[in-house]
Amino acid sequence: MTLTDREFIERCLAPTGLLDFEHPAVGQFVADAIGSAESHREQAVRLFYAVRDRIRYDPFQFSRERDDYRASVIAARGSNWCVPKAGLLAAAARAVGIPAAVGLADVTNHLNTPKLREAMGGVDVFYDHGYTALWLDGRWVKAAAVFNIELCRRFGVRPTEFDGVGDALLQEYDQSDRRHMQYLRDHGMFDDLPFERMIADFDLHYPGFGERLARLRGERFEAQQRL
Repeated sequence: MTLTDREFIERCLAPTGLLDFEHPAVGQFVADAIGSAESHREQAVRLFYAVRDRIRYDPFQFSRERDDYRASVIAARGSNWCVPKAGLLAAAARAVGIPAAVGLADVTNHLNTPKLREAMGGVDVFYDHGYTALWLDGRWVKAAAVFNIELCRRFGVRPTEFDGVGDALLQEYDQSDRRHMQYLRDHGMFDDLPFERMIADFDLHYPGFGERLARLRGERFEAQQRL
């Protein structure tokens, strides 16, 4: 079976335990995002920007709990990281009848922060970066609704823009033309968010990641409390 087979496309329209678009929280998120948009392309664009900007990017939200990756949970939170955001966009698209899949790719972040690099054990490769694939006008279009616009402005990163026609992946260079994101390997598209695969890959590539991340989250919380 290929990615363009009718069977796979139809599976990319169905609700799953994680892409639970029939939940009221997802329905409200979708309604707020699409407004009066009628075409699938315009709806996809509006959903992309809603996920990109309403769910602030925060890699420190990583969780090993499966329920934290349900679209209904993600829609109700104000921040998350790339894989949950990809799942939310896929679920939101399915809610309006757009076939959508979750994709995984390995990328290098040349502008990685010291704190996140520490959590990742000194590794700058982001294994299993999440993006969404949307079936629009008879073909798959990739969209990475990751870095919110406020974050991009703060760090001088070029925001990822989406028109529903071409792929919208993370920018290779920032606004100062420094190397930013480099795609290394695409692992393909999945009709459900591949939670078990992602956790296994993180255990392989970032041993001790959860413990380091919990410590850094605690330090960040303490610093915020002192302000």
